[in-house]
Amino acid sequence: MNYKAQSIRPFLGSKDYKISRDFYLELGFKESILSPNMSYFETDGLGFYLQDAYVKDWINNSMVFMEVTNVYHLYDKLLSLQLPTKYKGVKLVPITELSWGRECFLHDPAGNLWHFGMFFNK
Repeated sequence: MNYKAQSIRPFLGSKDYKISRDFYLELGFKESILSPNMSYFETDGLGFYLQDAYVKDWINNSMVFMEVTNVYHLYDKLLSLQLPTKYKGVKLVPITELSWGRECFLHDPAGNLWHFGMFFNK
């Protein structure tokens, strides 16, 4: 494939659209409202679409991996935000070391699972 891709933008659903929007803004994403039921969230040139749509089976199987330069720094930042105490259903899982690198997990208010990781070979 020689497409010269510019980005990949997953579509994520939300159980409560306003709560999910607030959550991602608190995480530090910048929001661009596209319509009353869809926004684009971006950080450092990477982003995703958040929809005002909830399909339990879809959301329970949605995962996004974001590579970061320092997962320890990010995890400390996530801890400091105290997201699980502010947003129902949010879970933060500590850093795990795997054969390829290290990652932590964050479940958003709807249940979408984020993997934040860094690779050993970089």
